[in-house]
Amino acid sequence: MHQTTFLVREPLLDPKQRVVGYELAWQHAGTGTVSTRESLESLIGFVASQVVDEDDGWLLRDKILFLEAVPAMLSADTLYDLPPERTVLSIRAAELAHPDTMAAVQGLRAGGVGILLREADLTRTGSRLPTMASYVEVRFSGADVATQARTYAALKQSTVGMIARPVSNWADFDACAALGLNAFVGKLHLTPRPSTDTKSLNPAQTVIMQLMQMVRQNADIVQLEAVLKRDATLSYKLLRFINSAGFGAGREVQSLRQALTLLGYQPLYRWLTLLLATASTSGYSPVLLETAVVRGRLAELLAQAALGKPEAENVFVAGMFSLLDRLLGMPMDQVLANVQLSDDVVAALLSRSGKYGPYLALAEACELSSDLVASLAATLKLNPLEVNKAHLSALAWAQNVAA
Repeated sequence: MHQTTFLVREPLLDPKQRVVGYELAWQHAGTGTVSTRESLESLIGFVASQVVDEDDGWLLRDKILFLEAVPAMLSADTLYDLPPERTVLSIRAAELAHPDTMAAVQGLRAGGVGILLREADLTRTGSRLPTMASYVEVRFSGADVATQARTYAALKQSTVGMIARPVSNWADFDACAALGLNAFVGKLHLTPRPSTDTKSLNPAQTVIMQLMQMVRQNADIVQLEAVLKRDATLSYKLLRFINSAGFGAGREVQSLRQALTLLGYQPLYRWLTLLLATASTSGYSPVLLETAVVRGRLAELLAQAALGKPEAENVFVAGMFSLLDRLLGMPMDQVLANVQLSDDVVAALLSRSGKYGPYLALAEACELSSDLVASLAATLKLNPLEVNKAHLSALAWAQNVAA
């Protein structure tokens, strides 16, 4: 199945705008998302093969995956290829009228798999809801918040989690958050929140930008070390990064000069890009940072085979920078005025053109459930399997960065 379809995702946010899970689906070129027993079993099998590791277990850490289910697949053995406590199947309430479906749902819940009930009549299910589902999807409309609040207040006393959809503007998201609801947000997190104040770089961001400029100009290690020494937090973070298991320096590195030498310019630049995004104090939403990291890493992985590793690191920078205006709370031209980037990166950022632009455009399309995924992949001569593997790999990588 996954040889002809592409994986798309939608984030589930908690009231603090943190990503608590993703809804994953197959998207077929031109026909939208697909949900049949065969397609769902293949989706679960594929996801399990990429993010469940024999030694390290669940690579998506605390993320929960939501998958649309059909009654025919509720008894499938493949369901247990994913950790039950991290798996939620969404099913229409009307399907539970069939005794076999209800029995299968109760069996899954007993085995720890979550069930999300869609299109439920909350006034009719009422007290029976906790026996049927672990989550209920509520249709959120900003129109009648008071009545909704009363309904949800009663539910809050139960064990059933409430998930709102659709949430298409920030005012509705804030209303959901106030009611304690999690929300599927489509691409809302990519639309800037209305804000009147203009932002400027904070001191930490200024130092990081200065270091990025110096790396671009191939300043020598001694000069880089001198700037780093002025910022104790930054120095600490660099040493901690170099000495992390993931970097594998092999022995404890204690001097900044040694750390810079070991790291090298290109990886240093990429690390500074990540740091710049996390150094924001403008109250950015955590979902934006996670999206930027996934987008950067996905674009990089997509570009590796064709462009080679060093060039692909530039594609990572382009991916991260593509959300930097929103993370830093300033217009893109102001961001670009503060840091010197290669022409290829600028072309990718401003018009998704040049050598790197198409990889960035493809990474973006995967997160927007855009039907452009197939055509963009074809242009880059990437097959669905390559794109889907890179997508899940980028999601797993982002969890490590967050940790």
